[in-house]
Amino acid sequence: MTEPLYQHDAYLASFDAEVEGREADGVVLDRSAFFPGGGGQPADVGVLEFEGAELPVLGVERRDGRAVLLLDGAPPPVGAKVRGRLDWERRFALMRTHTALHVLAGVIGRDHGALVTGGNMEPLKARMDFELAAMSADFAEAVEAALRAEVAADRPVHVSFLSPTEFAARPELIRTKTNLLPPGLEIVRVIDIEGLDRQADGGTHVARTGEVGAVHVVGHQSKGKGNKRLRIALDPAPAPRPRGEG
Repeated sequence: MTEPLYQHDAYLASFDAEVEGREADGVVLDRSAFFPGGGGQPADVGVLEFEGAELPVLGVERRDGRAVLLLDGAPPPVGAKVRGRLDWERRFALMRTHTALHVLAGVIGRDHGALVTGGNMEPLKARMDFELAAMSADFAEAVEAALRAEVAADRPVHVSFLSPTEFAARPELIRTKTNLLPPGLEIVRVIDIEGLDRQADGGTHVARTGEVGAVHVVGHQSKGKGNKRLRIALDPAPAPRPRGEG
């Protein structure tokens, strides 16, 4: 089982690891900072350094409960010592975008009591669907103003972990209409935007809402009765210096 370094430190962009599984198109590492994708957030890309060579990491694929790093090149053998490096600019853009979506969910939940019915993201662009009866340009404009106010508030973003029993006693931590958590989790990760939004989530986030930067509501539409969509976009911003091992 790969130790998910990204769950504890989203700013870790380079790390040392050992290959514990090898497939024709990739490797399984004993530990990894590459987010494998999930919850609407795409998998990380980057490079894997091995014996002076750099093998592009094209993505991550879950296979039989394992996270396989997909490589462009011959995978290193089992037992090989490697160093992983994320495409940090892309990762940080996704962190900003993911936190922006949680701020959006928090604003809609607080102001309108609506649950999330779906969502997806790419770097600096995302959409989220809500269980709402109506949608309008005025509504989207008001949401954008509230969204920007919460970003400007620079709220801390905390990460914590709950046992399944603790989590079961907190049904409010499921902010989606359908529980999307995979069954059999031994521990549940929770993202808490202080004073605004707290929910189960496995993705990567910035440390404070201020790091989200300029965010815009760029589209709204009805996806059917009781299902309305908002689209957001973020302005480009330089990534801070990442953390790395060694």
